[in-house]
Amino acid sequence: MESNQLIRRPQLHKTAKVRLMIGQLGLGGTEQQVALLAGGLRERGVDIAVLVMFHGGPREDILRKAGVPVVYLGFRRFSRLHNVPRNVAALAGLVRRLRRDQPDVLHAFLLHSYLTAAAAGWMARGPVVVAGRRSMGFFKQGRTLVLAAERLATRATSLVIANAQAVADDTRMNERVPAEKIAVVYNGLPESAFAAPDPVAIETQNPVLLCVANLKPRKGHRHLLDAVALLQARGRPCTVLLAGEGEERQALERQAALLGVDARFLGATLGTGRLLARADVVVLPSLSEGMSNAVMEAMAAGRPIVATDVGGTPELLRGRGLLVPPRDPLALAAAIEHLLADPEHAAALSERARAWSLEHLRLDDMVDRHVRLYASLVGR
Repeated sequence: MESNQLIRRPQLHKTAKVRLMIGQLGLGGTEQQVALLAGGLRERGVDIAVLVMFHGGPREDILRKAGVPVVYLGFRRFSRLHNVPRNVAALAGLVRRLRRDQPDVLHAFLLHSYLTAAAAGWMARGPVVVAGRRSMGFFKQGRTLVLAAERLATRATSLVIANAQAVADDTRMNERVPAEKIAVVYNGLPESAFAAPDPVAIETQNPVLLCVANLKPRKGHRHLLDAVALLQARGRPCTVLLAGEGEERQALERQAALLGVDARFLGATLGTGRLLARADVVVLPSLSEGMSNAVMEAMAAGRPIVATDVGGTPELLRGRGLLVPPRDPLALAAAIEHLLADPEHAAALSERARAWSLEHLRLDDMVDRHVRLYASLVGR
C-alpha cells in the first residue's frame, strides 16, 4: 500500500532548488540529519546546497564528498553587540543570494537559522520557508523576546517540520502554531546503521555501558555516573563508555574519579557502529530530547537500551526498551541491572527495537517525506 501511495504523491520538478540552512556543521544529531537529507536530495536530482551561518565542522567534508555545495554566510554570534553590523551585512547578503539563486525552498534548522531564514525569505519575496524543529522548547521558557521573535518568524514560515510528535505537540501548545502548519518527519538512518560491524576492543571484565551524547548538562551524564556507582556498590561494577565532547567533560571526569567508577571518555566520534557492537547496554540519561539519533542508532544495531522518558524518546522505545524518569539515578541503575540480569528480556526488547527501526527509520523514507512536503508547498 505504501509504495502505491508514494507513486501517486507529487514529486519535485526536475529543476527544483532546495537550500538547507544551519548554524554550523559539527557532530550534533541535527547536523547529521542535515547532511543525510542533503545527500539524499542530491541523489534524487534536486539542486541542493547547504547554507552555513557561523562556521563549519566535520560534516562539511561529508557534504562535499557527496557533491553538496557548502556556502558560508558570514554571520557572527548574535549574543555579542559588536557583531551587529557584521550580521546586518550578512543578512543583506543572504537576501541578495536568495534573489539571485531563486530557490524554491529554504529549509532552516534550529533557532538561529529559522529566525534568520524567515526574515531573509520575507525580504527576498522568493522561496517557500520551512522551519525545522528538533527539540523541545525548554530553553525558551521565560525568554519573552525569543518567543515573540519565534512566533513572528513562524508567521512568515510556510511549514514547520518536527522530528517527533512530542516536538510537534510542544510547538503547537507553546508557540501557538496551528496543527495544519506542522508536519512530523522522523529522523532517518543510512543503511550502514543496520550493518553488523566487528566490536571495538575494550579491555574490561565488566559489562559495558555505552552513552553517545555531547557532554552537555541537559544530556544528564552525571546521573548516569551516579547510577554506575550504585551498581558498583551492589556488587555489579560496569565500565561506562562516554562517546562525545563538550563543556561538562572536566566536571564529569572529576565526578567519576570521586565515585571510583570505570568511566572512559572517548571524545567526539563520527562513527559509533563498533562501539554499539561492543555495548551490553546503551544508556541515554537526557533531561530533554527531541528525536535522539543515538537511540535510533542503538535500535538499528539491535542493542538493549535504557533511556529517560523525555521528548520523542518514548515514541521510539515504548515496548522496545526501558524508560525511566529523568534525574533519577536509582531508577536508571535498576533498569540497567534488570537488563544485565535478564538477557532473554534484553534480547527480546532489542529484536523489537531493530524490527521497528527497519520499518520506520530508513533514510530513504525520511528523504521521500521531505520531497513530498516540499512538492506540496511549491505546488500551492
